[in-house]
Amino acid sequence: MKNPFVELLNLFYPNLCIICNEPLNKSENQICISCIQQIPRTHYHKLSDNPVEKRFWGKVNIFRATSFYFFHKGSPFQKLIHELKYKNNKEVGEVMGRLAAIELMESADFTTVDFVIPIPLHPKKYALRGYNQSECIANGISAVLKKPVDTSSLVRVMENTTQTKKSVYERYKNTSGIFEYKQGCIPDNSHLLLVDDVLTTGSTLEAAVEALSAIPGVRVSVFTLAVA
Repeated sequence: MKNPFVELLNLFYPNLCIICNEPLNKSENQICISCIQQIPRTHYHKLSDNPVEKRFWGKVNIFRATSFYFFHKGSPFQKLIHELKYKNNKEVGEVMGRLAAIELMESADFTTVDFVIPIPLHPKKYALRGYNQSECIANGISAVLKKPVDTSSLVRVMENTTQTKKSVYERYKNTSGIFEYKQGCIPDNSHLLLVDDVLTTGSTLEAAVEALSAIPGVRVSVFTLAVA
């Protein structure tokens, strides 16, 4: 049964696609079907030794790595990250995580994941923002893969300065040692999916992989919503 108040609210404040600003139908959430079809996907989950994986070669040991779509500054799809990180739109992270996970299911490597681990924020930054955007994405992935999200085993122990305008080496130095793994929280020989929003140089993810490498027999795969 239709709610008259909701119908009236939608009339004056329509639910719009965050990309094209066109009204969404009842089956759509955050982004319309037309814009979903136009997202510039990488399809790297289907390819071993893909360009995302190669960014980690010679740095840390990963099992697989992929990003859902290409991030281009000025692109309409930049709004997805902007809404998630700066507009308090946690739901778009979950929606995009679900969309990405549906495609991850096409790869047998990603279906063997045991735990989904979002890159943690430092407590001060979490308090300031009020949520972790990577956790929002991880929750969407978890809902599709049916694997638990672990937000307690990987801890951010250092508050590093902003990465903006830093060189690759400066980013590496800026993120060295910023994470710690709580010993004994994850079973040996687990396959972990490490989740972040945007892959640039990968230095933050590298630091997280290094911390998780303390787990005997662990396999760590990496997923980011976008790759710059």
